[in-house]
Amino acid sequence: MHPILIDLGFYQVPSYGVMLVLALATALWTLKRRADRAGLDGSRLIDLGLWLVIWALVGAKGLYVLVELPRFLRHPGDLVTVLRAGGVFLGGFLAAIAAAFVLLRRYRLRFLPSADVIAPSLALGQAIGRIGCLLAGCCWGGSCDLPWAITYTDPRAHQLVGTPLGIAVHPFPVYESLCDLTLFILLASLYRRGIAEGRVFATYLMGYGVVRFLLEYTRGDAARGFVFNGALSTSQLISLVMIAGGAGLFVWAGRRRSR
Repeated sequence: MHPILIDLGFYQVPSYGVMLVLALATALWTLKRRADRAGLDGSRLIDLGLWLVIWALVGAKGLYVLVELPRFLRHPGDLVTVLRAGGVFLGGFLAAIAAAFVLLRRYRLRFLPSADVIAPSLALGQAIGRIGCLLAGCCWGGSCDLPWAITYTDPRAHQLVGTPLGIAVHPFPVYESLCDLTLFILLASLYRRGIAEGRVFATYLMGYGVVRFLLEYTRGDAARGFVFNGALSTSQLISLVMIAGGAGLFVWAGRRRSR
């Protein structure tokens, strides 16, 4: 792990930020290529994507602060860590979806075709972004005695985001990165096959929802909050909503196409 990729003393480049930029650039590049091939306005979708990323960052950081509010109220100085790493992806996803309904009207784009073309690139961006989590030391897993367990050792990660040091834990960011990459391959394949409008996005909702719900059991940090007296994490609750919404959309899209 390398929370600081480049350290010049007077200036530091965080690994998380570098991977976030790489994830964004790759996602937007693949989005434009896919949109252009489908006869959609790739440039307009790039503009839409950039705005959605901004809102996603605000939502991710906002939900992170909300679920960790007691800590930040006790130690306001810890808020600086939110800028370097940390964030609840599903908070960002919900914020982006809300913003999309407003921005799609502004850009005169239809929701389902736009969501379908964006979904594969979103999964790919997540796969790359989770490597940033691994390097930064955030989103760490719970204690693990499996052969592929990892142990964080960089004291700067502990200082910045509270990463536990010297303890073998699940490599949660690696788990999700591999799952997101698999999801990207599946979604890109479905999009090329030309399945019913809305079903690529529906598959993303169901696929990521299931992946995130199950992987939450390997998490070791409490940064995503809990509900129902700790029975579920906030992310698991949102994942259930995503699965239900995706399943409903998948069925509706198929019936709509058959009419």
